[in-house]
Amino acid sequence: MAAFFANLGIAIAKFAAFAITGAASLLAEAVHSCADTGNQGLLFLGGHKAKKNPSKEHPFGYGRERFFWSFVVALVLFSLGSLFAIYEGITKLSDPHPIEDPTVAFVVLGLAIVLEGLSLRTARREANAERGGRSWWRFIESAKSPELPVVLLEDFGAIVGLLIALAGVGLSAMTGNSLYDALGSVGIGLLLGVIATVLATEMKSLLIGESATEQEVAAIDLAITQDLAVRKLIFLRTQHLGPEELLVAAKVEFNSESVGQLIGAINTLEASIRKAVNSTCVIFIEPDEYRPELD
Repeated sequence: MAAFFANLGIAIAKFAAFAITGAASLLAEAVHSCADTGNQGLLFLGGHKAKKNPSKEHPFGYGRERFFWSFVVALVLFSLGSLFAIYEGITKLSDPHPIEDPTVAFVVLGLAIVLEGLSLRTARREANAERGGRSWWRFIESAKSPELPVVLLEDFGAIVGLLIALAGVGLSAMTGNSLYDALGSVGIGLLLGVIATVLATEMKSLLIGESATEQEVAAIDLAITQDLAVRKLIFLRTQHLGPEELLVAAKVEFNSESVGQLIGAINTLEASIRKAVNSTCVIFIEPDEYRPELD
């Protein structure tokens, strides 16, 4: 919750600075920080709801709550923030007014850049431990846990938004032309729109249901095919029920003929699959006979 209160404090400071200066870019950034604050709150809510025990209605649990609330963040908070910032910029274009006491704006924006920079550095350090050799975009696209990619996009977007606001306020203060401040607000709105689109797209994919990573699928495949009791892996399907919970369904042809041997082979396979991946697994293995004509 530290990030929640940090973003809330930054939002209050930006609103106060806007009240003093009248800078549209500052108001847009204040709304941006409100979206970030709401983001942290809803991520916390999603994490809490995802811990509920499975029920008759939801026998596989509530892990996807974390995806849903991240989707709400993108669809509601960032989208509304985007529209408001663009509207504020257009309003100032039609009714320009000078910025009062720009020094206040520079101080608040400068402090916010330092704080957001520290937050981004921490998020990058945590992400580097997970992303391996993947590019940043590939990491965000393939991540199954929504929190870290969302925070990375949030912090990166915050830095870019602050730099846009700083440029808009600075140019308006130097030239006396409020056009730059208005354009800064529009730019921040467009930035929020891009973040909303990226987040909504990724969270939609997770809500629909994504498979395990290529590495996890390969590890599960190997765990099954290297077992001496297995004659052939007919098919394998995986889907994330939550960030750390995986559904594994496999149809397997076994060498075993007796029911007792078959039960023992299936139990051994399940243990091997759980050992092969880090996620909690719900596993269904169906014994069958391979028929090439059905391929």
